[in-house]
Amino acid sequence: MSSVITFYDIPSKTPGQAWSPNTWKIRYALNFKGIPYKTVWVEYPDIEKVSKKIGAPPTNEKPDGAPFYTLPAIYDPSTNTAVSESILIAEYLDKTYPDTPKLLPGDTHALQRAATNAFLPGGGPGLQFAIPATHRILSSASEGYFRRHREPLFGKTLEELTPTGPERDVEWAKVKARFNDVDKWLRGGEGPYFLGKTPSFIDFDVGARLYWYRTIFGEDSAEYTDILSWNEGRWAVYAEGLKQYETVTV
Repeated sequence: MSSVITFYDIPSKTPGQAWSPNTWKIRYALNFKGIPYKTVWVEYPDIEKVSKKIGAPPTNEKPDGAPFYTLPAIYDPSTNTAVSESILIAEYLDKTYPDTPKLLPGDTHALQRAATNAFLPGGGPGLQFAIPATHRILSSASEGYFRRHREPLFGKTLEELTPTGPERDVEWAKVKARFNDVDKWLRGGEGPYFLGKTPSFIDFDVGARLYWYRTIFGEDSAEYTDILSWNEGRWAVYAEGLKQYETVTV
């Protein structure tokens, strides 16, 4: 039996390609800490089954009150522990591996959680662009599940979700406004990251979203290159700085 952490991630149709902004937060974190791990790829329809098998708790409830299971999740054989939900995994890694760089250093836990909730909520601007683009990169095993569970949330087919014409410009401007909010927060510090020269967990949250956009839109796409140009090129610098933590260990 392997003695390294097993990290559970969602695959795309391209073998070995990680894409999910939720799971990338933890992949960044593991790479940043230098903690050995292996990846197990789990298609959307199998997340609940796999989570139950390893003992990872649900992270939310379905509308009918049934438990809802999500990724990322990890299983650490050194402690016989399964953990789900990004912030809880970050806390676990800091506590269990105290000699590695901190994700939530000192008394910054509340600050990082508040900043994430304020500037980087799970919903909000951008989803009408990102959700259809995400569907296009999923494997055949996941794309049907993804469609069935996303379309009712928006009341539209995925094909109808992406705005066009003048509406597109209005909605894309809202995405830029959200990045402007994050930029204002960062300008108050010594940069380039939230806590200064060294990234912390909230930086991996921002980086995960940038990586998501890069993957689903394409590195040379109009959308991604536009984002990198915003706020005097801050996001290009941000993305470049985090590339050292982008190894996909399988």
